[in-house]
Amino acid sequence: MIKLPQTIKMVITDFDGIITDNCVYVDNNGNMSRKINFKDVMGFSILRKNGFKMGIVSGEKNAAIDIINQKFQIEEVHQGIRNKLDVLDSIIKKYALTDEEFVYIGDDVNDYDSLCRAKYAVTVPTAVPKIRNIEGIQITDAPSGNGAFREVVDALVC
Repeated sequence: MIKLPQTIKMVITDFDGIITDNCVYVDNNGNMSRKINFKDVMGFSILRKNGFKMGIVSGEKNAAIDIINQKFQIEEVHQGIRNKLDVLDSIIKKYALTDEEFVYIGDDVNDYDSLCRAKYAVTVPTAVPKIRNIEGIQITDAPSGNGAFREVVDALVC
């Protein structure tokens, strides 16, 4: 069970491997798509309705992020990012966030520095061992792309 303080004001997350099941589906024409669970989509809605700020920092660019952003007006959307820590630091500075005011969610080596930087760091059961072994990291019960993001949201709101 994820435990987060009432001081959290912003949820910053990776996308693939958190909101998605970390799979890319490719059709016969070479078009790629991703599956998104409505439990996780509802998580964005719950955060918006409860006044939380949101951020997505993704190493990839994809239309699923654009759709989520259009629907929920995410404050910070960064795609195709190689150095996520620099982006995280800029978000923290822009919103004058203290360590008590944000949570970072990630699952792979490109999230490592950001997860180590965050006082409240969360990952999924299928994260790579280097991430699961970060001291103090919390691991969701739900798998990636199947309610993991929502589990973090419920820890904040419900």
